[in-house]
Amino acid sequence: MSLLLTIDVGNTNTSLGLHDGAALRADWRLTTRREQTADEYGILVRNLFESRDVKPADLAGVALASVVPSLTGVLVDLARTYLGHEALVIEPGVKTGMPILYEPPGDVGADRIVNGVAALAAYGGPVIVVDFGTATTFDVVTRKGEYAGGVIYPGIGISADALFQRAARLPRVEIKNPGRVIGRSTVGSIQSGLYFGYAAMVEGIIARIRAELGEPARAVATGGLASSLAPDLPSIEAVDPVLTLTGLRLIWERNRPK
Repeated sequence: MSLLLTIDVGNTNTSLGLHDGAALRADWRLTTRREQTADEYGILVRNLFESRDVKPADLAGVALASVVPSLTGVLVDLARTYLGHEALVIEPGVKTGMPILYEPPGDVGADRIVNGVAALAAYGGPVIVVDFGTATTFDVVTRKGEYAGGVIYPGIGISADALFQRAARLPRVEIKNPGRVIGRSTVGSIQSGLYFGYAAMVEGIIARIRAELGEPARAVATGGLASSLAPDLPSIEAVDPVLTLTGLRLIWERNRPK
């Protein structure tokens, strides 16, 4: 057996994927804990492997994208100590096959490049990736396969928390479609503002990106809230919850010794 473990470390969640060639055999979503040690991650990963009857010896490699610098080294140690591999960390110098037009190129988050690589391979260019994470990011890949840049916007969870913390009389609410735009209660009004306001923002940004590109561009959504929001986002043509894990696999394959 020759499997690949991919790890995507976000500010709120960490996703892991177990790939058997192009097939994703298993995937898991964990809470990102900055105080977690390599030993604690090692125990956790081994338990996940056992649930799928997989052993560390079955791995051919580990690929890692992290936007939490304090955890990058921890997970490199995990891969080395518990899994017997030097992790491929997505950072400047790694072969992605995608020219970066960002200035400076090293400033763009690893997950954003990985998403661009996966979206280009699956949908062609130009393509827009909307990643609903702690921040909502819009990443644009040109027809030529270049990473052109994008947009960073506070995530819907951050917006909800800010409203609760800064407005003394407004309660914390569940983020969901309230079923109507005109709220008939304080909770319904907040939910309407968060949900439909956010949907309008996403639609507006996508429309402006397409206008700036001067040509149609497919839009694909990923991230924790992608499936929940997509039904009210006509511009989103596809939802791919494991897009980042797929991109990690593709980049690992491009950097694997022949």
